[in-house]
Amino acid sequence: MSTPEDRATSMPEGTTSGGPRLSTTPGTPPASSGTPREGAASGEPREGATPSTPEGPQRDTHPRADCAIDSDGRITFRLPPTPGAHPQLLLLLRPKKGRPETTRHVLDLELDRSDDHRHAVLEPHPSLDEGRWDVYLLPEPGAERRRLRPGLRDLRTLVDGHLRDRPSPVAVRIPYVTKDGFLALRAWRRTAHAEARAIDLTNRAMTVTARLHGAELHEDATVRLRLRGTDTVRGLRPRTDEDGRGFSFTVGAGDLTDDGGGAARIWDVFVRPTAEAPQIRVGRLLDDLADRKHVYVYPVIETDGSALRPYYTVDNDLAIEVT
Repeated sequence: MSTPEDRATSMPEGTTSGGPRLSTTPGTPPASSGTPREGAASGEPREGATPSTPEGPQRDTHPRADCAIDSDGRITFRLPPTPGAHPQLLLLLRPKKGRPETTRHVLDLELDRSDDHRHAVLEPHPSLDEGRWDVYLLPEPGAERRRLRPGLRDLRTLVDGHLRDRPSPVAVRIPYVTKDGFLALRAWRRTAHAEARAIDLTNRAMTVTARLHGAELHEDATVRLRLRGTDTVRGLRPRTDEDGRGFSFTVGAGDLTDDGGGAARIWDVFVRPTAEAPQIRVGRLLDDLADRKHVYVYPVIETDGSALRPYYTVDNDLAIEVT
């Protein structure tokens, strides 16, 4: 239960789950910068931990790969000496449940003759399709693939990524560790994107500060709050910066009434740069955190018989829950 003091809080601009991340402990989840969600299982094994048997720990035979990403989105993978004359790195887009695997990207692993390690470079272009990409080793072209564990992940250039204006299309790629301890990439590719920076909460309303990438705001720009699963939309006039990119808006529970009643209601947040332009999703993608939903946990605003809570979805998009 949150206290009155908890309800007057904010997430500072540029906050991440622990600042610049140079991970030397593969598989360790990021430290939370928000309030831990209740019910986290304390008896579950740590992500990436070696499974154990009554006889002792099993030897993990999965190869490991270091990776580093630069400010342009270029990712360099580095593997220890690998058997095979022509090893390759396979990036496979994880399909939706029940769908076949169809989208892949293959990189040659070049030999570094100084120490016999192998490396591959994933260039910024072409952009990866939006989704989660699992990373495999192919010892030879056409050979059975082997899932890779994470080694050192150097993500320091991503921490202040929200400070750089991005052209259209906005493409983002973040190496991360899956729940079962393997290396993967989280990718987004959008024509334009509105990056949420700070969410300030008082005892009656929330104020969101954001910046638009890949487009510009005009005088008739609007923030649109859409009730999920319906055509119901609430429009708000944003406060815009002189450069036509930065904006903010304030919303309270009274702005999100639903004539149909019901229990929990979810409102997804968009911005429309002009009256004729397509609406653009507001979210938070431009730093080093691949999954934000259970890290950034905000307190509830209770007012006039309603409770309002902002949160990030599984796709790191901003939404507001009203109960």
